[in-house]
Amino acid sequence: ARRLRALSPPCPAVGASQVTVRDALNQALDEELERDERVFLLGEEVAQYDGAYKISRGLWKKYGDKRVIDTPISEMGFAGIAVGAAMAGLRPVCEFMTFNFSMQAIDQVINSAAKTCYMSAGSIAVPIVFRGPNGASAGVAAQHSQCFAAWYGHCPGLKVVSPWSSEDAKGLLKASIRDDNPVVLLENELLYGVPFEMSEQAQSKDFVVPIGKAKIEKQGTHVTLVSHSRPVGHCLEAAAVLSKEGVECEVINLRTIRPMDIETVEASVVKTNHLVTVEGGWPQFGVGAEICARIMEGPAFNYLDAPAVRVTGADVPMPYAKILEDNCIPQVKDIIFAVKKTLNI
Repeated sequence: ARRLRALSPPCPAVGASQVTVRDALNQALDEELERDERVFLLGEEVAQYDGAYKISRGLWKKYGDKRVIDTPISEMGFAGIAVGAAMAGLRPVCEFMTFNFSMQAIDQVINSAAKTCYMSAGSIAVPIVFRGPNGASAGVAAQHSQCFAAWYGHCPGLKVVSPWSSEDAKGLLKASIRDDNPVVLLENELLYGVPFEMSEQAQSKDFVVPIGKAKIEKQGTHVTLVSHSRPVGHCLEAAAVLSKEGVECEVINLRTIRPMDIETVEASVVKTNHLVTVEGGWPQFGVGAEICARIMEGPAFNYLDAPAVRVTGADVPMPYAKILEDNCIPQVKDIIFAVKKTLNI
């Protein structure tokens, strides 16, 4: 059975409550639409239908046609409109029904949004957020299952964030909307309905998660696990299994792909002397490959007691058949195998 349950902290914070990722994103959009009249949301079915995944539930009724806008099925068209609006001083949030469809608009994302601030010598800011589900869902085959973290993380001029928990989702979305640069926010459809503990502070209107700062989800001493998005939960599950065997994993939730918080990873590798990266994307030129290269080039390399190991998606377009799909996505058992391999146990 597919494992969607997130590991909850053993001791919830005072005033904490369970909030799904969907509700956290909805809360963030609501608060930022209320806070700044320049913010507006546009995309396919975001208004009257409350969003394809109900992320924008209730926002059209509250804010009306000018702030929550249904668009035709034309990603290049509405992404271009959003980029132009951002250049003119508004702060659009542009939803792609899946990031696979952002390839229809990639000229707008890269050539229009990412490069303009540099090409205008800083005189034109493009404060826009491109957001929507990224990576594999369940049973939707190759054209709906690609991870774009490495694609967009490759491009200077963009900031790229990839939340895991409800706290990540809310805090990073709010920080992205307030940022003066174009931000790509890569959500995960399979996490939308997953509840996480959110503290009272995280549910306040002032809460933001700083872009470019990773979070250590679990302290450990034997091996560093670095991941982003849904595989963070897999890493925590693997760490719980390995802990019973005497192996303590340090689990790092990257949260931001670009700019990457390599300092947190380096400090952990210096402590544990071992590194395993985990991602749902393809192996070649992936996020894990970048982390491994940065570690090799930096001061933490001298502390490694074994080669770094990558756990990635399979190097094929995503199959439709469930058993094949499961074998193309990193599972908890794959992470455990990789940890034991790097520790030589």
